[in-house]
Amino acid sequence: QVQLVESGGGLVQAGGSLRLSCAASGSMFKVNVMGWYRQAPGKQRELVAAISSLGRLNYADSVKGRFTISRDNAKNTVYLQMNSLKPEDTAVYYCALTTLAANDYWGQGTQVTVSS
Repeated sequence: QVQLVESGGGLVQAGGSLRLSCAASGSMFKVNVMGWYRQAPGKQRELVAAISSLGRLNYADSVKGRFTISRDNAKNTVYLQMNSLKPEDTAVYYCALTTLAANDYWGQGTQVTVSS
């Protein structure tokens, strides 16, 4: 079993920054993709950013140029640096991990609130 522990959410004013972290631990596994999703009230969960084990990046258009995803493979940890935050970035952010065996795991979510 894989556990994902997120940290770094909170309340910030528009234009501010936050950094989310997600550390994976548990049974032996090979990580393929790690990423962040978010879900705002009344909306579907959406991909924010993802990074593969080879460093391939994928960003939602709405966050390109403002958010940066990175990972430390040795620590099985993924980060999301969020700059120039907007009120529409307000959501619960979930860490996600897909193993090479194509198993998906999710974190418990961390709230990000951006005030105008």
